[in-house]
Amino acid sequence: MAATTWPTPNWPQDVPHDVSDYEKPLYSVLDESAQAYPNLVYTLFNDATRTYAQVKDTADRVANFLVSGGIQKGDRVAIFLPNLPQYPAIFFGILKSGAVCVTCNPLYTANELNYQLNDAGAKVVFCMDHPQLYPTTVAAVKDSGVESVIICSVKSYLPKIKALLGGLLGKIPKAQHHESGHLFFDEIVASAQPRPPAVEINPAEDLALIIYTGGTTGVPKGAALTHANITYDLKASYEWIRLVHEPGAKPEKVRKGGHHVYLGVLPWYHSFGMTCALLSACAAGAKLICIPNPREGNPPFTDVLKIVQKHKPTIMPAVPTIFVAFTNHPHLARYDLNSLMGCFSGGAPLPPEVCRQFEEKTGSVIFEGYGLSETAPIASVNPTSLAQRKIGTIGFPLPGTDIKVIDINTGLNELPRGEDGEIAICGPQVMQGYWQRPEENENVFREIDGKRYFLTGDIGHIDEEGYILITDRKKDMIIVGGFNVYPRDVEDILFTHPKVALAAAVGVPDAKRGETVKAFIQLKPGKTATAEEILAFCKENMAGYKRPKIVEFRDALPVSNVGKVLRRVLRDEESEKAK
Repeated sequence: MAATTWPTPNWPQDVPHDVSDYEKPLYSVLDESAQAYPNLVYTLFNDATRTYAQVKDTADRVANFLVSGGIQKGDRVAIFLPNLPQYPAIFFGILKSGAVCVTCNPLYTANELNYQLNDAGAKVVFCMDHPQLYPTTVAAVKDSGVESVIICSVKSYLPKIKALLGGLLGKIPKAQHHESGHLFFDEIVASAQPRPPAVEINPAEDLALIIYTGGTTGVPKGAALTHANITYDLKASYEWIRLVHEPGAKPEKVRKGGHHVYLGVLPWYHSFGMTCALLSACAAGAKLICIPNPREGNPPFTDVLKIVQKHKPTIMPAVPTIFVAFTNHPHLARYDLNSLMGCFSGGAPLPPEVCRQFEEKTGSVIFEGYGLSETAPIASVNPTSLAQRKIGTIGFPLPGTDIKVIDINTGLNELPRGEDGEIAICGPQVMQGYWQRPEENENVFREIDGKRYFLTGDIGHIDEEGYILITDRKKDMIIVGGFNVYPRDVEDILFTHPKVALAAAVGVPDAKRGETVKAFIQLKPGKTATAEEILAFCKENMAGYKRPKIVEFRDALPVSNVGKVLRRVLRDEESEKAK
């Protein structure tokens, strides 16, 4: 794609407007780091480490096993695992076999997993030896095309003493019964040769990943991503990010070769965690800390704070609810988080007050970006320098990416700067399309000025300095007496209340105004408040049509496994009440 100069005086110095040399097989990211840094640690899990050479060796064996078992180029192979140290080797092994990886949410029920396996046409699934996840897999593969189930145990990936004690004390997760014919990961790795097949990959055309999205708004759809979709995102984000590695030093690109440690708190089945943690760490020859469940500990998130203090991660991609959990942790002051150089926020809009509180309490810096599973996922990022960062915006498009704001009705007419419309993205990271959904593809792609743009469903605008702002999801907009109310506007203000930990705003039926705003509030630990107190605060800080008329307190708001607050769930609950 020809370079396009984004219209802003604040484009970061030394960052190119385009990138090249990214069209290569995605598994080359592992091969290159294993060649350059064979003895450096890639994964860290419960103090046990795996080097780049070891992960490549296992990936090569996985590829050999899959092809020996009949997997051919283009076949789909699923991973139904939390963030375990086997994950990278399995992922890269699938790609080396020429197959397409299908990542599955480990919180899925059997019915949900069965739907995804059938929709993708998966022939093999890797799952965890676990009293819940394995039975879910067993039930899900019935009435599916899955031919092989591979069971992964954490025992062999623990330090020997922990594995021994865990086995003796029964603390290592294990299913009570294993179905006949199912295979064990350690055994297939031991028996396979570290010789991957010679498969010709066309990075721009051949799929690497089918990642499911849309589950919060309807039936999940598979975003079909090519090798080049993802390698572009890795290359472009590397060119974009600048970090201050020593106090007073000039910001520079992410240093490679073991300099950085990535905290893997985001689930790797999701595009954000996959690209910005698992793959970005690999591309940098960095260490990746495997966190299967960041909520562990008493109170929740205590264990991950202990890990931060012990292993000193430097880079943490996370969603706003994780920043909120850190900031409001009652024992945060006991832990040293000063190792964090850069925290990258995405997955949901970052309320400015959440950003301010996290940086104030931890000394870290957050840079907000934007993207979707359909864009592998990064489409834009704030400049990673404090001088050019603009809190509350998503910055500028990545080098080689173009973003337009178009009219909501036709999706064809570009709107003037400052006017809200639908965000449309054109770039090398935009997916090939939804898997086997031609009608959906017609709905979300438009040709504008001879280029193919993806309609995101997000509403936003470009300000006078060229920064992009996301106002809200098109489907979440509330119409109050003819006025458009964007839930994010309401939530950002609610987050500034000193007692509010999480907030969500949804529209509920109103006989006079069509809809009215209802606020759901999760208070900070140990805090109490009344609805009248919140409503009075809103009256002081919001225009009349935006103000919530109803307030409901919840011990916890519903969130996805990635950490997005699920407004849809709250709306559905209100709809049921109204019946």
